[in-house]
Amino acid sequence: MTPHIEAGKGDYADTVLLPGDPERAAWMARTFLDAPACVNRRRGALGFTGLFRGKPVSIQATGIGVSSFLIYAHELLDFYGVRTLIRTGTCGSLSAEAKLRGLVISQSARPENTESGQVFGLYEADAGPDPALLACALTKAAALGIDHHAGLTACTDIFYHPEARARYADARALGALAVDMETSALYRISAHFGARALSLLTVVDNLLTGEQTDYSERQALFTDMSRLALEVATEGR
Repeated sequence: MTPHIEAGKGDYADTVLLPGDPERAAWMARTFLDAPACVNRRRGALGFTGLFRGKPVSIQATGIGVSSFLIYAHELLDFYGVRTLIRTGTCGSLSAEAKLRGLVISQSARPENTESGQVFGLYEADAGPDPALLACALTKAAALGIDHHAGLTACTDIFYHPEARARYADARALGALAVDMETSALYRISAHFGARALSLLTVVDNLLTGEQTDYSERQALFTDMSRLALEVATEGR
C-alpha cells in the first residue's frame, strides 16, 4: 500500500491506462476488460485490473491536474513497478484540426509556463512519448479507422484562468492542436523512471469557438480512445 493506493504488490499490470475521471475508469473497465477486479478505492480514485484479449491491463484514475496526476503516476512507477503509462484523457481544442469529439495523439507536450511544477524538470522543455508506443498508436488508429490528429499539445496547471485562450498564443503559433492538464507531467515523470508513456486525448471542448460536449455524453465519446489505448497496451509491448 501507499498513502493513496490500497492495492497490494502485483495487483497492477505492467501497463496502466490513466483516465482522470474515476467514473471513466469504471466505465472502461466494465466495457472493455474481461474479469475486471477493483484494486483501489482509496479517496475515490478507482483502479482496476483485468484482461484484454487475454493480456493483463490495469486502469487507474488520477484526478485533475499535474499535482494529482503526479501522485498516482509516481506511486505506480516507484512502488508498483509499472513500466508503461497511457493517458486516456480529455482536452480542449486550440486548432481547426482538432474537432470536437475527435482524438488527439500527443507527439510532444509544451508547458504553459516555466514557473510552476518544477518536479523532475517537468516544465524545462517540451517532452514526448515513447517512440514505439507512438508508432503503434498511429498504425492502429489508421487500421481501426479512428479519425485522429497527432502533434504538439499544450499543458496547463490552471483550468479557470483570467487570460482565457490568450495565454495559448505562443503554443498555437507553434502549431499546438489542443491543451490538457497532465500530459507534460506524464512524459517527464515516465522519462525520470525510465518508463514508457503515451497520451491519447479526446476533444471535449473548443477554446476558440466555445463549443463543448455535454458531460452526459462523454463516456460514449471515449470508445475510440479506449479501444486504441488497449490495442497499444497489449500490442505495443
